[in-house]
Amino acid sequence: MNETQQGIHPQAQIHPQAIVEEGAVVGKGSVIGPWTLVTANVVIGDNCRIHSHVVIKGPTTLGNGNEIFQFASIGEDCQDLKYAGEETRLVIGDNNSFRESCTIHRGTIQDNALTQIGSNNLFMAYTHVAHDCMVGDHCILANNASIAGHVHVGDHVILGGMSGVHQFCHIGQHSFIAANALVLKDVPPYLMASGQPAKPFGLNSEGLKRRGFSKEALLMLKRAYKAVFRSGLTVDDAVENQQQQMQEFAEVENFINFIQNSSRGIVR
Repeated sequence: MNETQQGIHPQAQIHPQAIVEEGAVVGKGSVIGPWTLVTANVVIGDNCRIHSHVVIKGPTTLGNGNEIFQFASIGEDCQDLKYAGEETRLVIGDNNSFRESCTIHRGTIQDNALTQIGSNNLFMAYTHVAHDCMVGDHCILANNASIAGHVHVGDHVILGGMSGVHQFCHIGQHSFIAANALVLKDVPPYLMASGQPAKPFGLNSEGLKRRGFSKEALLMLKRAYKAVFRSGLTVDDAVENQQQQMQEFAEVENFINFIQNSSRGIVR
């Protein structure tokens, strides 16, 4: 079969025992190992490394520099019983690492028919991203962490090992979810949450310091956190209490806006 017609770049390396179906696209410098299956309607960008025994099903698009380890299943039909074989997509950005036995599923037409993952993320062994999830950039899902359908995860989020997130929950940026946590409601940005069900345990201060947040922003976020979670105020009263700080600090505005826009309610 003519590799140019298949969409395989001449500088890609495809092991003879890999199966790359006609219609797939493999970019420059990408490597596909033995006993790996890449179906039609899969686009793999440049300089990706796909190890042995991987399954990538389409429609799926991977950006550049991604690495997928053995026994991972990327772009499979979702596990939603409403799914009836409709064409849905998985879109993955650049420089992600999917470790052994990750499972990443495409979307459903009941949402936007799309599961989307950003760039520079690490998905450790046995992690699961269900249908219609949206994952940002620079996230880490530790071993066996699982997010159910329609979950949204912001940038720079860490999900500890064995943690689980209920369907439709939103996890705000720069938050930290502890190992074994069970998230049943939305987690606002910048928080640490732990327990079953998960509850807030202060700001993710160390993570925010490492990422260059100013002392002033951290102080204002701590005050906003105390107003919402420790003052005894209702959420509405706590939000009203933070109007001035919202105007002065984008971080506080982001924190409060997330709370106001939450449809499932926030962890308390």
